[in-house]
Amino acid sequence: MRILHTMLRVGNLQRAIDFYTQVLGMQLLRTSENPEYKYSLAFLGFDGGNPAQAEIELTYNWGTESYDLGTAYGHIAVGVPDAYAACEKIKAAGGNVTREAGPVKGGATVIAFVTDPDGYKIELIQRAEGQSGAGLRVF
Repeated sequence: MRILHTMLRVGNLQRAIDFYTQVLGMQLLRTSENPEYKYSLAFLGFDGGNPAQAEIELTYNWGTESYDLGTAYGHIAVGVPDAYAACEKIKAAGGNVTREAGPVKGGATVIAFVTDPDGYKIELIQRAEGQSGAGLRVF
């Protein structure tokens, strides 16, 4: 088995696409419209997405501008080669760093958190090149 994608409902599809492409450096892989059921989809990822890497599916239900994220949702984790540099690039691109890079409490792994325009949390985990999950291409 393999994780194919994570779906996030968003209140403004273009705003979300802009964040994931311009701030996190993902590629827009494909989009689709379903007028009959009034929703639009956008799939984003790194390195061409599936099958090499899981993707993020952004779902816009026409006319819905916001969602209650609930208390069960945690975050999406993305590997980066340098969490400190990634935070600086994200801030420079207009992204919202909600926890600056630094060691995780009680450990040595360097992490940071970013929040997307819809309030979803993305954890950046510093990984050495070649280590699984070191794929964030933040400019």
